[in-house]
Amino acid sequence: MAKSKRRKSGRVSVSARQGAQNQLKSLMKYGLGGAAVVAVVVVIAFAVASSSGSSGVGATAPDFSFSMYQGIEEVGFRDGDLSDLHGGRPMVLNFWAGLCPPCRAEMPQFQAFYENSKDDILVLGIDIGPFMGLGSKRDAEALLLELGVTYPAGWTDDGSVPRKFGVTGMPTTVFLKSDGEIFEKVSGAIDARFLTRVTSELMAAEAADEQGS
Repeated sequence: MAKSKRRKSGRVSVSARQGAQNQLKSLMKYGLGGAAVVAVVVVIAFAVASSSGSSGVGATAPDFSFSMYQGIEEVGFRDGDLSDLHGGRPMVLNFWAGLCPPCRAEMPQFQAFYENSKDDILVLGIDIGPFMGLGSKRDAEALLLELGVTYPAGWTDDGSVPRKFGVTGMPTTVFLKSDGEIFEKVSGAIDARFLTRVTSELMAAEAADEQGS
């Protein structure tokens, strides 16, 4: 039986809208002035408007190479490709950066989610800070240490990754089925409760695919 296709309308998804709103709240928390907040609103509005068209929902995630800061035992390699992880667990792929305030705000939430769900879902953070003007690898490693983050995290030297994944705001999180199919994409900071809800939907979709195959 063919897999059912998720909608690809031009409307903004609830998850994208919530992610953008959370990103704005996080930025305001870090003391941005009024003019800066207005500028951020414009950027976030663009990110939300673009998310449904550039997410590639239903397509296989673009492949890229990356190296690990930490979590080598969990992913099974120090240097590898995203496609090497296909066929295992569903994945929460988070693009972040060392000098990204909303990334800092959401990482403890990812840690809490990871501690509760790591047996069922692979959490993988990929630092793209150097390509977004948001810090170096040293900044990224310092943030991991400062926040006590233990979930798998690495970096990529492939500067095409932000374009391939349609990253229009930071952080950006992509939910992947175990075969690498993109299930959902969110631009902006999200929390553990949101992660739990979307990954539950992801697991249910995988179960439905298995029953229909």
